[in-house]
Amino acid sequence: MTFESATFRATAALAAVVLSLLPGPASANDMTTREVTVRIFETPEGERADFSDLVLTLLDLSGLDFKKAVLVGADLYGSDLSHANLSGTDLSSTRLDRTTIIGADFSRADFTDATLLRPSGFSSTSFDRSEAANFSGAKMVRTRIFARLGGASFRAADLTDADFSPLSSGANTISVVPFNILSGADFTDAVLRGANLEQVKLEYAIFRNADVRDVDFRGADLTGADFTGADVTGANFSGATVAKAVLSGAKGVQAARGLGLAVRPEDSELKRP
Repeated sequence: MTFESATFRATAALAAVVLSLLPGPASANDMTTREVTVRIFETPEGERADFSDLVLTLLDLSGLDFKKAVLVGADLYGSDLSHANLSGTDLSSTRLDRTTIIGADFSRADFTDATLLRPSGFSSTSFDRSEAANFSGAKMVRTRIFARLGGASFRAADLTDADFSPLSSGANTISVVPFNILSGADFTDAVLRGANLEQVKLEYAIFRNADVRDVDFRGADLTGADFTGADVTGANFSGATVAKAVLSGAKGVQAARGLGLAVRPEDSELKRP
């Protein structure tokens, strides 16, 4: 055996070991796409189909109306939820990693303690707002998110203690892009108290009248972000880029942290009471 072939085999073996350690779909599903659909549509009116703790990985559930189904603790790894109606569903503690969510409606869904890691949110590398998922009114308390969700609506959503912090290589990803991209996302009237938005790309995001008290914005790109009417008391802007950001109409600016350490604060509409 040549040195080159031995090296190749050793490298391949190491790669196989590394990939085996990355979280992936379960070995077998509890239901097929057809069975999921039948259960939903055979559930009596006024009741909710229950898929709690079931393994539903890599299924094509695109366009499906879940009719406010209960999916507490379910594993939907890699499933296609494109244009599906998950409005009002209970997704608490659900695994939604690597799902396809183009045009999905998650309005008023409960994501408490769920994970949404590296979903496919758009059909191309440049986001089309018409394809963005809808999270308006959703309950996303302590949800762990690592995603490209530019232009998505989080209007009136509850994102208390949600975690958008950087995801390092090996932590459910082999990506070289370790930050969330939420450019142009709409957080109007949302509650983000205590959320971790460290290093998130939030250019021209809208935080009008949002509760961003104690939010961690360290290192985030807030270029052009609009905080009109938002409460930024205790928020940490250390190292954040705030060029062209609108902070003049925000509440609690005097009690915000790190604005003196922000990047280009002189170019923002900043007013301290």
